[in-house]
Amino acid sequence: MFQRFKRLIRSIIGFFISVGENPEIILEQNIRDMNDQVPRMNESIAMVKANVTLLEKEEAKYKMELAELTAKVKAAIQANRDDLAGSFAVQLEQLRSALARTQGQLASARAAYEKALLVKQAFLREKERKTREALNAIRDYRRAQWQKKVADAMEQFEVAGISQTHDEMVRKIEEMTAINEARMEMALGNVDQQRIKIEEEAEKIRASELVKQFKVEMGLLAPEPSAVPEKTIGGREPERLT
Repeated sequence: MFQRFKRLIRSIIGFFISVGENPEIILEQNIRDMNDQVPRMNESIAMVKANVTLLEKEEAKYKMELAELTAKVKAAIQANRDDLAGSFAVQLEQLRSALARTQGQLASARAAYEKALLVKQAFLREKERKTREALNAIRDYRRAQWQKKVADAMEQFEVAGISQTHDEMVRKIEEMTAINEARMEMALGNVDQQRIKIEEEAEKIRASELVKQFKVEMGLLAPEPSAVPEKTIGGREPERLT
């Protein structure tokens, strides 16, 4: 009992392994996986682009503050307020440092964004190539499976038995044909061929006479002279030609 259960478990596992190793299923899953990566890649690129946008806004803010502090320093100097000018100058120096740091980060973010776009383009080209290869391979696999089924079906044909039955039926038909032909010849031989020919000739002569009588009635032919006037087909005497 345990051995039977063990064989059952092994057959089930083997079935799932064979299904899992099916090239068509694996290639179709690879295509789905590559398609699923596109939205995630777009999301990552969008995050990089958002970082670039934030740094650009921060750079613009620092530049505006830098211009304001520069104006304040100049105004304090003109007002002979060196103390205020010094305070504004210290803030200006710190702002310049922050602006330089932001501009460095912005340059790196822009480079990262450009690189991300190039990576996406390369990925899409590779995805298209692999998808095309996978679809071609799937078609070849399906064609191979169909050819395998045809080959398996052809191998199951019993050619010898079919040929034997075929030859037997053909021979029976030939025998029946020969017998019927012989019976036909015998039946025709029993018929009086001479009498049939005489009757056919008499029928032709009768038809010719009827046509001649019609021509006489229509005035297309002169009647043959005879001692006793013959009656026409319609039962009346033929008209005399004047």
